Amino acid sequence: MAPESASKKRKAVTRDSPESEEVALSDGGDDFEVALLNGIQVQSGDEIDGDSSDLLEDEEESGEELDSDEVPSDGEDDVRELVKENGFSREPTPEEELNGEGPGANYHITKDANGNLRYVYNEIDPVYDSDDSDAPATTNTIGNIPLSFYDSYPHIGYDINGKKIPRPAKGEALDALLDSIEVPKGWTGLTDPATGKPLELSQQELEVLKRIQMNEVPEEGYDPYPDMVEYFTSKTETMPLSAAPEPKRRFVPSKHETKRVMKIVRAIREGRILPYKPPPEEEEEDLDVKRYDIWANEAPRPDNPTNIPAPKLPPPGYEESYHPPPEYLPDKDEKKVWEEADEEDRDKEFLPTNHDSLRKVPGYARFIKEKFERCLDLYLAPRVRRSKLNIDPESLLPKLPSPEELRPFPTMCATKFLGHEGRVRSLAVAPSGHWLASGGDDGTVRVWELTTGHQVWSVRLEKGEAVNVVRWRPGTEAIVLAAATGEDVYLMSPRIADLNKEVAAKSREIVDAGWGFAANGAKSNTKKEPAAQWVRPGSRLEGDGVLAKFGLRKTVKVISWHRRGEYFATVSPQGQTSAVAIHTLSKHLTQLPFRKLKGLAQSAQFHPSKPIFFVATQRMIRSYDLSKQELLKIIQPGARWISSFDVHPGGDNLIVGSYDKRLLWHDLELSVRPYKTLRYHKKAIRAVKFHQGGLPLFADASDDGSLQIFHGKVVEDMMENASIVPLKVLRGHQVKKELGVLDLDWHPREPWCVSAGADGTCRLWT
Repeated sequence: MAPESASKKRKAVTRDSPESEEVALSDGGDDFEVALLNGIQVQSGDEIDGDSSDLLEDEEESGEELDSDEVPSDGEDDVRELVKENGFSREPTPEEELNGEGPGANYHITKDANGNLRYVYNEIDPVYDSDDSDAPATTNTIGNIPLSFYDSYPHIGYDINGKKIPRPAKGEALDALLDSIEVPKGWTGLTDPATGKPLELSQQELEVLKRIQMNEVPEEGYDPYPDMVEYFTSKTETMPLSAAPEPKRRFVPSKHETKRVMKIVRAIREGRILPYKPPPEEEEEDLDVKRYDIWANEAPRPDNPTNIPAPKLPPPGYEESYHPPPEYLPDKDEKKVWEEADEEDRDKEFLPTNHDSLRKVPGYARFIKEKFERCLDLYLAPRVRRSKLNIDPESLLPKLPSPEELRPFPTMCATKFLGHEGRVRSLAVAPSGHWLASGGDDGTVRVWELTTGHQVWSVRLEKGEAVNVVRWRPGTEAIVLAAATGEDVYLMSPRIADLNKEVAAKSREIVDAGWGFAANGAKSNTKKEPAAQWVRPGSRLEGDGVLAKFGLRKTVKVISWHRRGEYFATVSPQGQTSAVAIHTLSKHLTQLPFRKLKGLAQSAQFHPSKPIFFVATQRMIRSYDLSKQELLKIIQPGARWISSFDVHPGGDNLIVGSYDKRLLWHDLELSVRPYKTLRYHKKAIRAVKFHQGGLPLFADASDDGSLQIFHGKVVEDMMENASIVPLKVLRGHQVKKELGVLDLDWHPREPWCVSAGADGTCRLWT
């Protein structure tokens, strides 16, 4: 082609429609053929000028290009044939083409607002054979888009020509229109979602709706139960599920089944699986066997004081006759009274009635009830006469000895010790029986003369720290007192004026012997930190008689001495691994025997005669053999929280006090469970103590402000149990802030008891 014609582009002239799209055609003839069949003519040229002469020049140039000697494309020949078939054999003249009057022209040319030419195409008339001929005519072409998208526009969509469909009248305008005209037939008051106009139904549709509402057949010939259409055939076809070849496992015997079968075979051989045996057939009752009613003909039995015959019915009287004498028949008043009375208040179950003959007697209404009551009489009747034992319950209780026979035991308060400020938490009687040591909340340790109540010595260990426990070292050759305040434990020899100088020197020598061992003793190869560091308390305390001091990791609550006075144990309930510690006095050495203790430690005691160590936690008491270093026994008192315990001088019994108001006696040779449980207090038990001087006495102290004295005798005979007798309740301490008696101790030889109270006093009971 010429260069001039090649530089020009082809553009499709569109109709005046909002939805018209610009279609760019290629040089081929296929697109031109489709456009011609749809009634759309493609205009060639770069742009359409307002002058008609330019248009004619473009057409002439295009005609020259077609008449040239160049070979036309394949699509051009097809277009020429289609033009001839549609009756367009003659090409329109330029004037006809300009006015749209040529053969086959489907448009006309107008001018727009700017004076330019504008091609306006005619409406498309689809033929009858179109695919859309059966579809309902849709005026709105927006498709499935909801009409709510057009709420802000004055129109509701576009028609097939692309023109806007105006929104129908609503609101006041619609109400005014409805008031001015009559309601047409088929008006429903609904809006067609596709067009936005009122939905109107035809008369036929209204008839169908009316029939459906009345549960009638919608139309003639309608079958509500049509035959089921078998989408899947119900006939079973014999065919394989798959065409795959059979796997090998279908033909090889299963090893798993073989194992299962052999397992069953072995069970049958061993007799664990028995072959099935049909149940035995029930034998039919033999008619020759006769059964008798045991009460029908009861033979009289010989007289037996324990035998009671079955009750018999009384013989019938005249009232039960169907034709009684007239004097047995009730009159109207008696009959009325009998009918108005309740069934329980009636003296007779029936009224005598007169009948002319036996065949006129009706059925008895109470027949079944009377027979049932008769059966109950026979069923519940006693068969043997049992003699009731008249036993006095008091005679079943064991006979306890009189308290007067069990004297001596403390009955009255002989001495009262005053001087502490605040509570007295602990006290102890010296092994000699002359001195009493006490410690309280004021942080002082005081020594009293037991018989007179005179204070002979006192020392303040730490200011602001309460003295939790004081205990004397066993033995009369020396006087050594151990006291604990906070986390520190002090060893002291009280400087008493009347004390023998030899005893004082011996006491100081026993405590100071550990310093020489620490200086000259063998050094330990282990780099482990010692459990406690023994130091001197300072010049002030040394001048008052305090000789040594060591500290633990937690607050010390219990101090317990070994019978020889060489060892003593301390208990810190809040400590974990250091809760229980054993100290050697002559070496100033502290050991922690337990790496881990189950539960919170509450107290600890040495056995009076054997190398056994008892440790009490909240619920259990464990006994350990110190020589073999093994656990011997776990004693289970059954208490919720153990407060204290003490071992009998014989070593085979112990008593346990608990915060749940119980005192428990344990026989270690008998069981780990308590032998006797005593409940005599209304509040928690704080301390329990055996008499260590050979008297069968023990006592407990409670928060209710009282002490309970018991007689507890233990014999050497293994066949006889210990005898426990309550003797006396000692009251005198006042209860302060829910706390009563906090500690107690016995005199080493006399039946005297000493108690420490929360009221700041100590009392001697004799």
